[in-house]
Parts: sequence; structure tokens; C-alpha cells
Amino acid sequence: MNVDLSRRSFLKLTGAGAAATTLGAMGFGEAEAATAAHVRAFKLATTTETRNICTYCSVACGIIMYSRGDFAAGEKAELVHIEGDADHPTNRGTLCPKGAALKSYVKAATRLTRPRIRRPGSDHFEDISWDEALDRIARAVKDDRDANLIERNAAGTLVNRLTTTGFLAASATTNETAWATWKVVRSLGIVGFDNQARV
Repeated sequence: MNVDLSRRSFLKLTGAGAAATTLGAMGFGEAEAATAAHVRAFKLATTTETRNICTYCSVACGIIMYSRGDFAAGEKAELVHIEGDADHPTNRGTLCPKGAALKSYVKAATRLTRPRIRRPGSDHFEDISWDEALDRIARAVKDDRDANLIERNAAGTLVNRLTTTGFLAASATTNETAWATWKVVRSLGIVGFDNQARV
């Protein structure tokens, strides 16, 4: 189908289309009005605002968490909303899809909040205390280091390498914590040392 349009008619048609699109985008269309009628504004006025860092990757985006409930009054805080921190220099208020879904991750029924162990011969995991978990980890690292530390290489040079234990660090951390982690892991002689951000 050939449409015979002069240059003037084409410009008029284009201008009218741009004006109609602009008016629709400004909220004068029926779709925008219907959407606005179904959107309930967040009621954050009575919530406690807590700033934190997203836990997903090494970018360390800033987030603001809003919760209801007063700890001082013995109430349990309930997370009601998470958003990007506009004042944070890394993300300036934006979040990736994983960061935007943090609330679902925090409130998931399957989220682990305590250490668990599956004992030898057992068919299920059981909760243990943090003290027991840390003691078991420390004992396992010490036993492995005592049994498998390579003190000297074939040339007789002191190397102090532990190649049978690996360490995976978290990426959402401060420089100070990362430095301390690096020093502890390397002082143990652990060679297999990586970060969650690379995995």
C-alpha cells in the first residue's frame, strides 16, 4: 500500500503522534490512571530506617531497609520494604534484580538462620549452636593443618603451604575485614583462597 504524503503532511502527522505519546506518558491516558488507582503507596512514616550493604556480589550496593516493631518495647522487628540508598556512592539508589528481591530472600521460609550439621550416617540435618559450629571448624582446620602442612618444598625452601583446605570469603565486606581475613587465611598457609564474587 502506497500512501502519498507530502513533506508537510508527514511532519504534521509526526508532530501529532509525538504530542499524543507525550500526553500519554505524562499520565493523561486511561492505562496510567488505571495503574495509579491500583498502586498503594508505601507507608514508611512509622518504620525504622536501617542502612546496610547488599549481600549478593562484590559491588557492595547500599540499601535502606524499613522495619516495623520497637526492640525497646520488646517487639520483634518485621522487614516491610527494601530499596536502594540514593546517598550511597556505589549504586546511587539503583539495585539489580537480585538486590531488588532482597526482601523475598530475607523473609523466605527456607532461609537458614542457624548453623546445621549432617552427622556421619545420618539422613537429615540438625541445628547446632554457633559456638559448636565454630569449634568444629577450628578443630577441623587445626587437625588438617597438623597432618598436611607442607613446610618446605623439594629445594628445601620454607613455604608453609596448606593445600588440602580451601577458604571462600564473602564479598560484601569492608576493606578492614577483608584485610584481616586475608592475613588469617595466609598465616594458616591456605593456598586455595577465593572470593564469592568470582564464583
